[in-house]
Amino acid sequence: PARLATRCFVSDRRAGKATSFPGPATPHRLGVVASARGPGGADEKARAPDPDANDARGSANADGKAEKDGAEAFRRWLLETELPKSGKSVARSLSSLPLAISEFLAIAGFSALGTVIEQNKGTAWYVQNYPTETPAFGFIDYPLILDLGLDHIYTEWYFLLLLAALAASLTACTFTRQLPVWRVSADWKFLDRPATLLKMEEAESLPRARKDDLAERLAARGYQVFVKGKKMYAFKGLIGRLAPIGVHAGLLLTLGGAAYSGLGGLGGSVMVPEGTSFEIGQGLRRGAPFAPTPAAARDKVLVNDFTIEYLPNGQVSQFFSDLSVLDGASGREKQRKTISVNVPLRQGGVTMYQTDWEIASMRVRVEEGEATRGETRRDAGPAPADVSVPPASVPSAAFTSDAPETSVETSGDALNLPMANLEGQGAFQGRIWGTFLPLYPGNEDPSLKRLGVSLLARDFQSVAIYASDGSFAGVRRPGSGRPITVDGLNLIVEDMTGSTGLELKTDPGVPWVYAGFAGLMVTSFLSLLSHSQVWAVETETERTNQKLLHVGGRSNRAKEEFKTELDEILNDMPEYL
Repeated sequence: PARLATRCFVSDRRAGKATSFPGPATPHRLGVVASARGPGGADEKARAPDPDANDARGSANADGKAEKDGAEAFRRWLLETELPKSGKSVARSLSSLPLAISEFLAIAGFSALGTVIEQNKGTAWYVQNYPTETPAFGFIDYPLILDLGLDHIYTEWYFLLLLAALAASLTACTFTRQLPVWRVSADWKFLDRPATLLKMEEAESLPRARKDDLAERLAARGYQVFVKGKKMYAFKGLIGRLAPIGVHAGLLLTLGGAAYSGLGGLGGSVMVPEGTSFEIGQGLRRGAPFAPTPAAARDKVLVNDFTIEYLPNGQVSQFFSDLSVLDGASGREKQRKTISVNVPLRQGGVTMYQTDWEIASMRVRVEEGEATRGETRRDAGPAPADVSVPPASVPSAAFTSDAPETSVETSGDALNLPMANLEGQGAFQGRIWGTFLPLYPGNEDPSLKRLGVSLLARDFQSVAIYASDGSFAGVRRPGSGRPITVDGLNLIVEDMTGSTGLELKTDPGVPWVYAGFAGLMVTSFLSLLSHSQVWAVETETERTNQKLLHVGGRSNRAKEEFKTELDEILNDMPEYL
């Protein structure tokens, strides 16, 4: 028979290293492997007969079960011990009062910036009003505003992050401080050791007094009284302990509503001339990531009329817009309302506020005058101070591009001249509008094309008229019917048409904000109520068997009032002989 060369070796499977959480160790096992050379010279590997083969298979199953048990033990340790411990540590850090105050101050600071810096204006507006040459407060200019997002600060990530941080602090404070305090205060606690009562803020021992008389007098003062044997417990004002939780809930509702309005609201502004209409959806130009389309987006708003009320000194008192909301499909009128400042119109989730006004156009009747072209009749005295400008600047004003291509040769022509806003242009200061009536609209000669009559107005009460050479011609009140002759033309200012400035907004978070503020007002008042507690226990002296009533009490606020009240009650207690 062929000689078999046999080699034997032992492999060692070592136990795994122990962990900090409970779990069985892997058992130490030995395995024997034999390598034999067969008759053909080829090596043949075979497992040597193992008398403990069944034990090995059982050990493998045990190893798998041990691994599962270890994983389960780790999961329980992580979820039941480590994570709750870490969560409590984080909650305690978030509920820190200095942290909450710093968050409040940061939010107040950014809100103040958002109040000072006009929000959601165009880039050109910020470039014009916040130039780098003269920054506001010495450092606020348009690059700073645009780079830091101060033009829409309430929807910037850092402002929303501050709101979220404050909400987290309020929530953590509610669960780690307020709720435990309320649970402890809500428990009925009967004390039977006189020494404990006598260590309280207000304490006294009454000889020959009974707890029933004390209970009756406390109940008459609004206390909830509980008696158990010789012990008594009374309290009132428990709502004062619960109210701070309501304050936090109101703040959270307010913060959530503000964030929802910023992320889910739409906004925009329109300037609509009287007698025209616009689609609501077209006025909602600035959106947000989670802003839904309002139900009234396809409806139209028609400006029926625009009027202004004036004070006796001529200043604007109030302005009104008569608006009709028309169905976008059928044109049926859904709602009609006259709005003004602080009296908005609401339709389909969209709120329309009266915010501004402009002079849109002027209707002028032109007739040939008796004087020859180029002559001017001045019959109104000097130019009014509120519309006076340097004479040379009037003909050169940028009216020519807006001038209507209408000839004035036909007698009795009524022209609707568009008005341009001249505020901040050239020597004009304040709100002022103007238009230009060319004398030779069809002439291509540049020197003649720039000749015309200039009409300026600051409101709807009067119009200042200047001749083509820049000289003041007079003032006329629209609708008066009085003509004025200037540059050979008889002009009658018949009417002026206004444009109403509307601010459109959708605020889905407004109900949350209102509910939060309502809750804040109620719970802030309730939190001022003091939580007062009174304990009493009856005892007898060992020598004389004299009855003593030991009384102790405390209050979380209004301590002087509580002391006075308790003294009055104890002084009124009867003494039994």
